[in-house]
Amino acid sequence: MSTRLSVVMIAKNAADLLADCLASVSWADEVVVLDSGSTDNTVELARSLGAQVYSNTDWQGYGIQRQRAQDYATHDWVLMIDTDERVTPELKESILKVLDAPQRGVIYSIARRNYFLGRFMRHSGWYPDRLLRVFRRNGVHFTQSGAHEHIDPNGRTRELGGDILHYPYKHFREHLDKINSYAQQGADDLAARGKKGGLALGVLHGIGRFLRIYLLKKGFLDGKAGFINAVHGAFYAFLKYVRVDEGNWGFPYNHR
Repeated sequence: MSTRLSVVMIAKNAADLLADCLASVSWADEVVVLDSGSTDNTVELARSLGAQVYSNTDWQGYGIQRQRAQDYATHDWVLMIDTDERVTPELKESILKVLDAPQRGVIYSIARRNYFLGRFMRHSGWYPDRLLRVFRRNGVHFTQSGAHEHIDPNGRTRELGGDILHYPYKHFREHLDKINSYAQQGADDLAARGKKGGLALGVLHGIGRFLRIYLLKKGFLDGKAGFINAVHGAFYAFLKYVRVDEGNWGFPYNHR
């Protein structure tokens, strides 16, 4: 008899994404959804589709929320996914093989295909975009630092066959909104660690990031989407380092 699997995800206002996501993992033994305060029908839809739904609106970052969600899982093995992701049939078969003969102390990574501006990115640092997603419930701990979540694995890593399909942005502006948010969190993290910022560093890091994404990561092979992504990456780096100095600019009036 195969080892049982808990699929775990965090969600907020994901009603338009949830049905396809849950359909791709309908073969799992349990689905746990931790809602972060949805105002649409995410909670009701998740329950109607058979998920175990919980709520925590004390948002402290993706890493913290993922750990909270994982703590609700009841089976020994976990597949962590997001509502804008889909498990391919090839990946499903790879996971089932793992569950047929689970290895203690092994954590599995999955390649992710990211959809951006009409295509799945194959370069630009976006593929294979491997993430640790299948593991024993006590084999991974999620934490948060600045804009980024971190995974503290306790074991050896292995690669799984098959991909996750990722649809992260419905509109062009959503990518810019995410960049703006991440840049602010990154700037706050740099400032908290006593790092310097400023215009010159912003320009240097912006140019460096563009060249890394577009040339070193072969973003030019992703066509128009690859170029736009490289520009957005440069903008992110520029904003992050400029904003570290923002507290020194001051306001010409008392802001209330």
